[in-house]
Amino acid sequence: MTWVAAVARLRARRESGVLVTVATVRGHAPRDAGAKLVVGQTRAWGSIGGGNVEAVAIDRAREMIAAHKPDPELIDFALNDKVTHQHGVQCCGGTVQVLLEPLPVVRAVAIFGVGHVGLELARILARQDLDLHLIDTRAEILAEERLDVLADAAAQVHVHHTPLLPEEVLEELPRGTHVLIMTHDHAEDAALCDAALRTSHLGSIGLIGSAAKWVRFRKRLATEGGHDEATISRIKTPIGLADITGKEPATIAVSVAADLLRVFEAEGG
Repeated sequence: MTWVAAVARLRARRESGVLVTVATVRGHAPRDAGAKLVVGQTRAWGSIGGGNVEAVAIDRAREMIAAHKPDPELIDFALNDKVTHQHGVQCCGGTVQVLLEPLPVVRAVAIFGVGHVGLELARILARQDLDLHLIDTRAEILAEERLDVLADAAAQVHVHHTPLLPEEVLEELPRGTHVLIMTHDHAEDAALCDAALRTSHLGSIGLIGSAAKWVRFRKRLATEGGHDEATISRIKTPIGLADITGKEPATIAVSVAADLLRVFEAEGG
C-alpha cells in the first residue's frame, strides 16, 4: 500500500496516525530524503529504511498518537557505532533527519437543512479539512446541480437524502460530530433536537432560530421529551456570534461558521 493510500485509509476509518518522512540525509543512509512511512495505532505502512531509525520513529509516532500531540517533530540520527541505539546498531556512516507529522482524526460537521442558510454555511465549511454531512428531506435541495458550488471542496462531503426521518442519520454520524439544525420545518427541528439529545456520541448541538422558538422547544423537550435541564443545555441557540446581527443568509452563515471554528480552537487547546 502506498503512503497516500495508507493516509486515506486512516482517514476513512477515522483513526489517528503519524506521517514519517526522511527529511534530510548526509552521507550514506538506508533511504534517500523523501522516503515515507505511515504509522497507525497498530499497523505501519511503507519504510524509511528499517533498523533503529525506523523502530525509534515508530515508537515515537505511537507515543504522539497516544498523547494526541498536534505538533510535528524532527528527530536526528547519527548512523554510527559511537552513539546509543535503542533497536540495534546502524553503521551506514551518515546522518538522517526524520520529520514526524501527526495525522489527527478530522473533525465532522452535520448540517440538517440545506436551504438558503444551510447551503451558504456548507460553502464556507467546505473550505475546511473536515467531513461535512449534508442532510435534507427534500430531493431538489440536494440536487447535483445545486451542490455544484461544493465541487472543489477541501472537505469530504457526504450527502444524505432522508425523505421521512432525518433524525435516523444521527446514529450514523461519526463520534464527536458537531450538529447544526436548520431545516425548513419547525416540527422537523424539534424532532431532531429531541433525537440529538438522546444520541450520546455527538459533539456540540446548535439550533437556528429565535428566542421565542427556543422557549417553545425547551418546554416541549422537558415535558414531552422528558429531558432534564442539564441535558437540554447541550443545545446552543441562537447559533453564531452574538454581535453579528445581520439576517442575510450569507451573513448568518459567516457568523455560524466563525462560532463553530471558535469551538474547534477550544477543542484543540
